[in-house]
Amino acid sequence: WWEGLDPQDLYTGRHFVPPEGIDSAAAMNAWHDAHDGQWIETPPERDPHFTALWAARQRDLLDKYRPDLCYFDDTGLPLGQAGLEATAYHYNASLRWRGELPVVNGKKLEPDQRRGITETVERGFSDTLRAEPWQTDTCIGDWHYNRARYTDHWYVPARSVVQRLVDVVSKNGCLLLNIPLRGDGSIDSDERQILQDIAAWIRVNGEAIFESRPWRVYGEGPTEVQAGMFGEGAQRPWTAQDVRFTTRAGALYALPLDWPDGGDITVRALGRGALNGASVERVELLGGGTVAFSQADDALSISPPDRRPVAYAPAFRILGRGLV
Repeated sequence: WWEGLDPQDLYTGRHFVPPEGIDSAAAMNAWHDAHDGQWIETPPERDPHFTALWAARQRDLLDKYRPDLCYFDDTGLPLGQAGLEATAYHYNASLRWRGELPVVNGKKLEPDQRRGITETVERGFSDTLRAEPWQTDTCIGDWHYNRARYTDHWYVPARSVVQRLVDVVSKNGCLLLNIPLRGDGSIDSDERQILQDIAAWIRVNGEAIFESRPWRVYGEGPTEVQAGMFGEGAQRPWTAQDVRFTTRAGALYALPLDWPDGGDITVRALGRGALNGASVERVELLGGGTVAFSQADDALSISPPDRRPVAYAPAFRILGRGLV
C-alpha cells in the first residue's frame, strides 16, 4: 500500500524542519527542546490530509488483520475526533466479526475516559484495586531484541514475571508481556526457558488467574509499589508476607508472592474479625491438596506442606461461608 508514496507522507511531512548546520544528536535535541519539546498528539493544523491518511491506514489495518487488541502509544486517543471515530469503527466491526469488543489501549486516562478504552500503565504498577479493567505492559528485556541480554543472561526471570502477573490481576488488571524476537522471528534459549517456567506455573495455578475477578481488597503485605508508568526500576523484592487475592466460581484464592522461609503463612485479611461473620472451612493448595489451617480473630494461618508444587507464588483455594 505504500508504493508510490513519499515517505514524508507517512508522517506529518515538512511541518517542523530544523535549520541547516545541525550535525549531532546533542545539537538536534537542544534545538528541539528550545522550539518545542512536546509530545504532540493533536491533528496537524495545516495538514488535514495527514489525519485523513492516518484514518484510512488505521481502517485498512483493522479490516485486514481484525486484531483483538489495538495499542495506541498515546495519551488518550490520537488525533482528536479521528481517533474517536477509528475506535468506534473498531468496536462496531469487532462485534460483527466475533461478537465481542476488542481491547483499545491509551495512556494517562482521565476517569471518564477509562469507561471507553482501557488504560495501560507502561512498565509500571497500580497501588490500588481499580474499578475499571486496566493493563500494564512490560518486557522481559528491552522492547527490541538486545543480544547482550542473552549472552550475559540478564533477562527478567520467570519468578518476577509471575509475581507481577499475580499483583496486577488482583487489582483488576491484565499483564501484556513482550518477548523480544530476533530479526528472523525466533526467540533465544533463555527466553524459551523463561516461557516454559511461566507455563509450568500456570499449569498448576492458572485457575486462580484466568477468568478470575478481584476480591474485596487486592491483598496485604509490607512491599509497596511506585504507582504510575516506568516505576519498575524502583521495585523491591516481594516476600511471603505479600499476599494477593482473586476469586472464581465461588472460591477465594490467596496467593503469597513467595514461600515462607519456615512456619505458617499468615493472612490478616482472613481473620474472623476482618470477615464480618464469614468463616473459612477448607483450604487447598493448588497442585498439593488439602492443607491444615487455623483461623483466629486477627488472622488465618496456613500450614504449607513440605512438597512445593511451584517454586514461588503458591495459590491456595479457600472455601467457606460468606467469603465471596
